[in-house]
Amino acid sequence: MAIDFKAIKAKAESYADDMTKFMCDLIAIPGESCQEGPTVQRIKEEMEKVGFDKIEIDPMGNILGWIGHGKHLIAMDAHIDNVGVGEIANWTVTGPFEPKVIGDEIYGRGGSDQEGGMVSMVYAGKIIKDLHLEDDYTLLVVGSVQEEDCDGLCWQYIINEDKIKPEFVLITEPTSLRIYRGHRGRMEIKVHTPGISCHGSAPERGDNAIYKMAPIINEIRALNENLHYDPFLGKGTVTISEIFFTSPSRCAVADSCTISLDRRLTDGETWESALQEIRNLPSVKEAKAEVSMYTYERPSYTDLVYPTECYFPTWVIPEDHVATQTLATAYESLFDSKPVIDKWTFSTNGVSIMGRYGIPCIGFGPGAEEQAHAPNEKTWTSHLVTAAAMYAAVPSVYVEKLK
Repeated sequence: MAIDFKAIKAKAESYADDMTKFMCDLIAIPGESCQEGPTVQRIKEEMEKVGFDKIEIDPMGNILGWIGHGKHLIAMDAHIDNVGVGEIANWTVTGPFEPKVIGDEIYGRGGSDQEGGMVSMVYAGKIIKDLHLEDDYTLLVVGSVQEEDCDGLCWQYIINEDKIKPEFVLITEPTSLRIYRGHRGRMEIKVHTPGISCHGSAPERGDNAIYKMAPIINEIRALNENLHYDPFLGKGTVTISEIFFTSPSRCAVADSCTISLDRRLTDGETWESALQEIRNLPSVKEAKAEVSMYTYERPSYTDLVYPTECYFPTWVIPEDHVATQTLATAYESLFDSKPVIDKWTFSTNGVSIMGRYGIPCIGFGPGAEEQAHAPNEKTWTSHLVTAAAMYAAVPSVYVEKLK
């Protein structure tokens, strides 16, 4: 079928006010990881309002909206959980859950990261319905939970337990309206040094676990400068994100010390190699430190526990892949200009979708990556409109490319 890109763009522009209101409604609902229930219900209301064919909430709490009944299953994903507020004094434009519209800007927690993607996906569904764009595809719109806590856990559940496997997934994390085709993976590593406590007045009687950790910290800092480099994704990194200790009192020698490492994995690195790099450090060997990977076992808002290792694989999709070219064609057809094709700095649910399961992923989202987790977070109504037009056009362009 001939795709009327001008009509799609015009329809998206006509829903600017509706999208702004929906965006403000979502911002006004606090929804940190494992507390997304009210946000899911508000999304369900909007999906019903615009005419989705089917709406489900799975046992983990992900919301799944369906449009069409064709043979090609295409999914779009937005995580709907937010991070916390941080230092409230840094919110100088408005409160984190008090949405404020100033011209094209919409302020509040979750605007860019990443409920804006959810808003644009829902109204893409409305545009598809209005213009009868349903072709030989089924579109699945996913509002996923717990991403901020554990990237990709939601999609492990969707693929393994809901038994859903799309042909490709469009991730709507913020890209500043660019097309992103990959990002580094990550993992959460624990390093533990044991010690023996004694009275602080005679420290030589004990074995101070913090002192044993000190040279490890310095060697990890040095390791960060020498990790593998990939021409597209850049360098792997490692940083210490947390430090803990145990001691009988402030008048005693510490009898254990633990640090947490945020390890970003570039293309060509694996979780096994990352763990071994830490285990090979001379200070780790000398201290007989234990090096392991964290696991995640926090209940979702539905009280479902779905344990996983804290390993989030790297993924990259080729620039000539049909999913990448689908988005490039849709963008050029809608906006008469070539898109920027790049990558994320942070990680997304693609760590599971493509990283674990090999289902192709591609990214395009409203909002800006640098707004993620920041005070005075904002997005833009114009971004919501542009993304909605893209999301409405992509399924039809994809089907055309397969013919």
